Amino acid sequence: MQEVKTFNKILVANRGEIALRVMRSIKEMGIKAIAVYSDIDKEALHVKYADEAYHIGPSPSNQSYLVINNIIKVCKEHHIDAVHPGYGFLSENENFALELEKNGITFIGPPVNAINLMGSKLAAKQFAKTHHIPLVPGTETAITDVDKAMELSAEIGFPILIKASAGGGGKGMRIVNSLLEFKEAMALAQSEAKSAFGDDAVFIEKYVTKPRHIEIQIMADKYGNVVYLFERECSIQRRHQKVIEEAPSVILSEALRTAMGSCAVSIAKNCNYEGAGTVEFLLDDHLNFYFLEMNTRLQVEHPVSEMITGVDLVVEQINVAMGKPLSVTQKDLKINGHSIEIRVYAEDPKNNFLPDIGTLSYYKLPKGNGVRVDDAYEQGQTIPIFYDPMIAKLIVHGKTRQDAISKMTRAIEEYKIIGVETTLDFCKWAINHNAFVSGDFDTNFINQYFTPEILEQEKISKNELLVSVLIANELFQKSTEFINSHNEVEGVSLWKIRH
Repeated sequence: MQEVKTFNKILVANRGEIALRVMRSIKEMGIKAIAVYSDIDKEALHVKYADEAYHIGPSPSNQSYLVINNIIKVCKEHHIDAVHPGYGFLSENENFALELEKNGITFIGPPVNAINLMGSKLAAKQFAKTHHIPLVPGTETAITDVDKAMELSAEIGFPILIKASAGGGGKGMRIVNSLLEFKEAMALAQSEAKSAFGDDAVFIEKYVTKPRHIEIQIMADKYGNVVYLFERECSIQRRHQKVIEEAPSVILSEALRTAMGSCAVSIAKNCNYEGAGTVEFLLDDHLNFYFLEMNTRLQVEHPVSEMITGVDLVVEQINVAMGKPLSVTQKDLKINGHSIEIRVYAEDPKNNFLPDIGTLSYYKLPKGNGVRVDDAYEQGQTIPIFYDPMIAKLIVHGKTRQDAISKMTRAIEEYKIIGVETTLDFCKWAINHNAFVSGDFDTNFINQYFTPEILEQEKISKNELLVSVLIANELFQKSTEFINSHNEVEGVSLWKIRH
């Protein structure tokens, strides 16, 4: 049994809704939550909520939240025991984890070796292949030679997908349908990869038609115990980034769930993983699944897994980092009901989901049983231009999938945001679309079904209804005035006329 550490202070090296979400669990454990902030985040909610907060630089993230030395300095000066990285920023940076380790500060995340191994998609795929995890057909090494890449693509068979080796989020990714398109697509993918990740290496794989994006949440401790907390369906995406997630997936049988969960556990065990992680798979229309990558951190969509299992993943992360064994075994875990999460972005779906930065002139949260909002804004605050435009995550839990859809629809209608365009109306439309309700959808959902005109028409219908109500109200007021004016003269009872 390893020595169990005690944490008095945990610094959250992040901002926004995830910083607040992590701090809440930290405080519930009786530990002090420490915030860091950039210039523009001085009055942010995560700063106000923290027990202590320290400035780490100018507003751009590459001068503040991404500066390792500034965070290490705060940790040393203020006797921080551990750091939780949230997601994004430095959460999957092995150098950050290593520097914390060198300075005697616990990184609440996996070991450096696991971060390094899974940080490269190619290395991760080679590792998965070694351990007999199914993979999409494609190149096993990075490639920069265009002619060689074209030759390999012809062997694999079109359509193919060009993907950046060093990153994700849809950057450096291109679908290619024929050799005629190849050179231009590869040049664009390499250029984007170089700009985003400093590395233009790409790899090629077979493009799976009608693919579904299914991911398995795992948790591992320092004693070799690994569990999977079932799956999340993440197929509703724009620009290869998720917008709506749910758990469990409507498409998985119990046997398929077990098979995918076992593969995820195998990957975690074989790379000596610790803490929370997500193993992502592609599922084709014949229900064959293929390993995509492993994210060595907490995911944005982790709340839906918490809702169906009752497990606080952040508490588990912290306990594992302290040296405690997992609080649950695989036999303890059961799926309870259904959960859906939507990402509420300050984006305009009618304008290709482009960011719409502005001030929240009106902001009212939905409430009710089974409704959870992870956010970091309040009325009057401005969405900064320097960071991801996510305002909040709206999560619901119901007894059944249809219950969850109904509850989410109601919650979206109650969620009032004025001042910026958001993805709320889009998400309401999406979860009530026949394809989503039936479960017959894939990652092409938005391209296949959505056009900006759909929301424009709904907006016009709402406006027409509002105008009708206003006209009716005005007519009623005028008729009331007319009746009242004659009431005194003729002694007519207004009550009788109305009834």
